[in-house]
Amino acid sequence: MQRTTKWLTAATLLAAAAGAHAQVNQIKVWAAACANCHGTDGRAEPGMIALAGRDKNELLQQLLAFKNGQRPATIMHQLSKGYSDEQLAQIAAYFAAQKK
Repeated sequence: MQRTTKWLTAATLLAAAAGAHAQVNQIKVWAAACANCHGTDGRAEPGMIALAGRDKNELLQQLLAFKNGQRPATIMHQLSKGYSDEQLAQIAAYFAAQKK
C-alpha cells in the first residue's frame, strides 16, 4: 500500500512537471509571433522597439491598451485581441525575463 502511494505521488509530480514544461513552451510559441517586429526573444534590431528586459507591468499595460483600443497602432491592436488578458500577462512576463 505504501509503495503504491509513493508511485502515485511520483507519477503526479512527473505529470505536473510535464504540464509546466508544456506551458513554458506555449508561452515561447506566443512570444515567437512577436519576433518579426521585436526580434528573437524581444532583442530588436536598431530602429525597432526591444521588449527584452523591460518591466513586466509596463509591457502588460501597453498590451492591454492595444487590445482595448486605447493606444493607437497599425497592427498591435489586432494581434493583442487574439490573446486573453492572462496570456498577455504571461507574454509580458516572458519578455521581462529575457536579457537585453
